[in-house]
Amino acid sequence: MRRKEREITDPVEIESIISRAVVCRVAFANDNKPYIVPMNYGYSGGELRNLFFHCANEGKKLDMIRKNNFVCFEIDTDHAIYKGEKGCDWGMKYSSVVGYGKIFIVTDQSEKRRGLDRIMAHYAGKGEYTYDEKILSRTSILRLEISEMTGKRK
Repeated sequence: MRRKEREITDPVEIESIISRAVVCRVAFANDNKPYIVPMNYGYSGGELRNLFFHCANEGKKLDMIRKNNFVCFEIDTDHAIYKGEKGCDWGMKYSSVVGYGKIFIVTDQSEKRRGLDRIMAHYAGKGEYTYDEKILSRTSILRLEISEMTGKRK
């Protein structure tokens, strides 16, 4: 990271950013062509640093994962614009996390439910959730196994 004074290395602070944000952008790449998608997510945290996502059972994301499952992700929050006297004196305060890992299509039904539970917990808090079997059959769950991530704050 070029601006070391902005780097966040404390895992607790990084997980705090992940827990407060509401959108994760996942970047896929195939044939030298990038594709980035904003997604709802859940996070497992701790030693098993996984992000979970849901999507339809077909589409561009799944096609790209099957060809190349190495992805980059970005999460940001705490946005605040600050003003200055001149145009270049303006700026943005923020907290962000950028990371890399491999993303997998979850096929095990119990793991699919655990992934959905993580997503639900992120937005609604921990609880007991039930899922309509028809909708569950039309839903793919993705698990991103994080290999590295770093935080940044301005």
